[in-house]
Amino acid sequence: MKLNFEVGDNVEVLDDSIKGTVEAVDGNLVTVLLDDGFSMQYASNELVKIAGKLTVTNFEVAEVKKEKETPKRKKTPTVKPKERNLPKMEVDLHIQNLVKSTRGMSNFDMLNLQIETAKRQLDFAIQKRIQKVVFIHGVGEGVLKEELQYLFKKYENIKFYDAEYQKYGLGATEVYIYQNY
Repeated sequence: MKLNFEVGDNVEVLDDSIKGTVEAVDGNLVTVLLDDGFSMQYASNELVKIAGKLTVTNFEVAEVKKEKETPKRKKTPTVKPKERNLPKMEVDLHIQNLVKSTRGMSNFDMLNLQIETAKRQLDFAIQKRIQKVVFIHGVGEGVLKEELQYLFKKYENIKFYDAEYQKYGLGATEVYIYQNY
C-alpha cells in the first residue's frame, strides 16, 4: 500500500506518538515539520495521513486498553495451617445409616428423621465450635438437599455450599460455621 503525500498534509508516525505537517516529499522520503517545530524525515510507509482532527471512539480506546493490559494473576486462596489440618465433621444422612429398618416408615417419616438428625448434628457442631460440617445426603431426586438448604437458611451464622466434588461427588453439602458471630 503506497500513500501519496503532498506538502501540507497532516500526518502521524505509525509506531510513535508524533504528529506533524508534510514539509517536503522526495520520492519515498517525506520531511515532516513536527508540532514542536523540528523537522524529521520518514519513509512514506512509516506515516499515515490524518484528516483534520483525529477522532477515536470510547469503544476503540477500550479495545486498545484491553489489548495492552496484562492479565492479572489469579490469587490462590491461602489456607491457614490451623484450617488445613482441622478435621471436618461428617454427617451421613442416608436412611440406612440412621435406622435398622425402614419397614413401616413413609417417605415423609424418613425425610423428617433425616432433617431432625441434620439439625441436631448442626446444633452440636455449633455448641462444640466445630467450624466445618459435611452433610452427606446423596444425589437422588434432590428433595433432602433442598430441605437441608431450607434448614441452613434459618441460621444466620453459617454459610453452605457443595462439598468437595472429588471426595463426595454431588451428594454432599458443606457448612461453614462462623465462630465469632
